[in-house]
Amino acid sequence: MWFNTRSWSRVTQEIPDGPIRQYVVDDKPDPATPLTQARLLAVDVETTGMDPKKDQILSIGFVPVNGTQIDLSGAGQVLVRAGVEVGDSASIHGITDDAIADALTPSEALDVVFGALRGRVMICHHAAMETGFIGNACNAVHGFRPRLSVVDTLALQFRLLSQGFDEEPPPGSLRLWTARSQFGLPRYAAHNALTDALACAELYLAQTAEFQAATTKPLTLKSVLKY
Repeated sequence: MWFNTRSWSRVTQEIPDGPIRQYVVDDKPDPATPLTQARLLAVDVETTGMDPKKDQILSIGFVPVNGTQIDLSGAGQVLVRAGVEVGDSASIHGITDDAIADALTPSEALDVVFGALRGRVMICHHAAMETGFIGNACNAVHGFRPRLSVVDTLALQFRLLSQGFDEEPPPGSLRLWTARSQFGLPRYAAHNALTDALACAELYLAQTAEFQAATTKPLTLKSVLKY
């Protein structure tokens, strides 16, 4: 949840027309929605570093999840024009300074992502990264931080590994690729926003199937929402 010193009604009035305003003013998905009917969007950001306060977004990948199905027809990735040289991160993400120079502005990239997010709940692995960077980008462009409904697959993995045990999961067991391996999911090349978003979507479906198998009651969005 994001907070702002101004009243939220005043903030919404000041948001220009476009995908972000539509996302903000639309009713959010009902937490009582069965997971088999829920509309979600797996999102991953690739950045120049780990600190949302000083580092910048290089690319954002997203993949829709409709109930128990991944919709690759709605998947996408946007490169974001950074205000600094990419430098060493090019060797990690495969994104060069030349590519970033031809990328979308942060405002344009946010419009694409929030257009895809409309009517959906965001899925991320370690959601603080995605919400932190996207929130900061919105604040820099529009002067506010959106309230985002999020499912965090890292938090879901913690719940799965902690069930029936007093101790926390061992170090490293909550990482995306380690969590996927526990469900027999394949390992993809890391540090690509679209691929990582797909990996997160697949992990979410495996995790929720595991949760559903443990109960006779249909699971709802409320059972997996982080905030």
